[in-house]
Amino acid sequence: MASYKIALLDGDGIGPEIMTEAVKVLELVSSRNDVEFELLHAPFGASAYFSHGQSFPEETKAICDQADAIIKGPIGLSHEESKKIPVDEQPERGALLPLRRRYDTFANFRPVSLPRGLAHFSPLKAEIIGDGIDFIIIRELVGGLYFGNKETGVNEAGKRYVKESLEYDEDQIARIAKVAFETAQKRKKVLHNIHKSNVLKSSVLWNEVMEEVGKDYPEVEIKHILVDAAATYLCLNPGQFDVMVMENMFGDILSDQGGGILGSLGLMPSACMGPEKAYYEPSHGSAPDIAGQGIANPYSMIGSVAMMLEMSFGMEEEAKKVWHAMQSVFADGYSTPDLKGAASDAKLINTTDFGNRVVTALKNA
Repeated sequence: MASYKIALLDGDGIGPEIMTEAVKVLELVSSRNDVEFELLHAPFGASAYFSHGQSFPEETKAICDQADAIIKGPIGLSHEESKKIPVDEQPERGALLPLRRRYDTFANFRPVSLPRGLAHFSPLKAEIIGDGIDFIIIRELVGGLYFGNKETGVNEAGKRYVKESLEYDEDQIARIAKVAFETAQKRKKVLHNIHKSNVLKSSVLWNEVMEEVGKDYPEVEIKHILVDAAATYLCLNPGQFDVMVMENMFGDILSDQGGGILGSLGLMPSACMGPEKAYYEPSHGSAPDIAGQGIANPYSMIGSVAMMLEMSFGMEEEAKKVWHAMQSVFADGYSTPDLKGAASDAKLINTTDFGNRVVTALKNA
């Protein structure tokens, strides 16, 4: 029997609520397959700072180090609550970026998938959605502006200033390019490379390396598109995209726009892959305004479990069944109150009920 250790970082806000539903799915998958999951909970984020004095405590690092994969809940607090935490320990700086750096999770996969039966969630017109939306954004996750040198101070004129560096080298670009081309090769063999080379020299180098790596994938057509144009086309004609690749900040922004196309980031799980370890997480935030109310949809968290089953443990068929089970709950007319794109006649249920219905559907799959 295969055995895997999974670190569970519940996070903040609605994180513990939706993590509970993800665990139900993991327990079912384990019970009906020749696999054992050892689930290791660990503090992470703002809640960890208040309980342990650090957003990414040493004990959590030790648990993550020994884990075969990591599932991370959303982190963060409201703007006012965040002020209670020192700037460098606020969850994004003190926990999230160090997590990415520690495991070099350079490749972020964010699928933007909306079957035709769930089109009512999207704010886009039916004629734009067509038969559904299905593309994937691949974002370089450990370089660029977010990880460059940062400097603040007061200049000679007595003015406060800030300086942040956008840095990439050719090796960083080449390895995310290979991931993108390999993904495109398995799908429709079209890769959209998103850049801003008419302004940024970093994009000039990025495009050069993309073209160089592309020579090893002659079956894949590469299409270069400016990031601002890509943002427009995502709204006007998302069906033209299949695999998109981009640098860190562009990916942060456009992948959230992808959530907007779906109607909610609550419908968008993600995977963050490194050379030896990966972590999986919902793309949405911790939603502190609805925490504890039992109305948050666990779709993105359970979807992240599905991605982990496929990408870390090779359980592709079981992953497909999880996706189908989640979508079948919506197809049966159920939704949670937080999803504002729910059909007007949707039967509203709470977080626990949604998770239970996913498990029931999965048992019958």
